[in-house]
Amino acid sequence: EVQLVESGGGLVQAGGSLRLSCVISGISFDDYAISWFRQAPAKERERVSCIGGSDGIAHYPDSVKGRFTISSDNAKNTVYLQMNNLRPEDTGVYHCAVNRECALHWYEHWGPGTQVTVSL
Repeated sequence: EVQLVESGGGLVQAGGSLRLSCVISGISFDDYAISWFRQAPAKERERVSCIGGSDGIAHYPDSVKGRFTISSDNAKNTVYLQMNNLRPEDTGVYHCAVNRECALHWYEHWGPGTQVTVSL
């Protein structure tokens, strides 16, 4: 059974930091790119990072570039999202998801998500 489980969410003040983890089981980690998405009310779901399964290259949209960093530990089948200088607009449910490569836009598996709330 393929499972993705996120952890590390919580309540932080603006300017603070948080590190999210995504533990993946049931698939070969090296065959997949791993992405982080966030979903907030009244906003479209946004991909905030992706790391390539084969090349390890990270990708970020302008909304988080310079503040968020994705990394992976292949031996542990775990992907992390380090979030620094958090803003209230970063609030949302953060999900990890897998597909074959970052350039694709269909995702084979999703985690249930972890809540991140950034207060003023």
